[in-house]
Amino acid sequence: MADLSIQVRDMDGVAVMQPEGFVNAHTVQQFESALEELVQSGRVKILLDCQELTYISSAGLGAIMGLIEPIRENGGDILLCNLQRNVLSIFETLGFTQLYQVFDDREAALQALARKV
Repeated sequence: MADLSIQVRDMDGVAVMQPEGFVNAHTVQQFESALEELVQSGRVKILLDCQELTYISSAGLGAIMGLIEPIRENGGDILLCNLQRNVLSIFETLGFTQLYQVFDDREAALQALARKV
């Protein structure tokens, strides 16, 4: 298995991105490119479903941070759900849970994104 695979699907106008594996120095470009493609295509309601994400480095968090401003300026947002305990710990340690909404499950996150105009 590759270090990272990414699936993206549309669910009710939300781009649900499902990274599987590791986002680290070797895979961050792939992760960042997938996010950039969504934004460039005008998809600004993004849900990162992290159920199969086993690790994310600071470079991966930087990729998310680098796109949040243009996404929010265009009425969108990036929400996160299904974070494994170790991934959630990274987000909490670096203060990302103060900047991004984190949900226990996909359905709650999709409902929150549906309320955004």
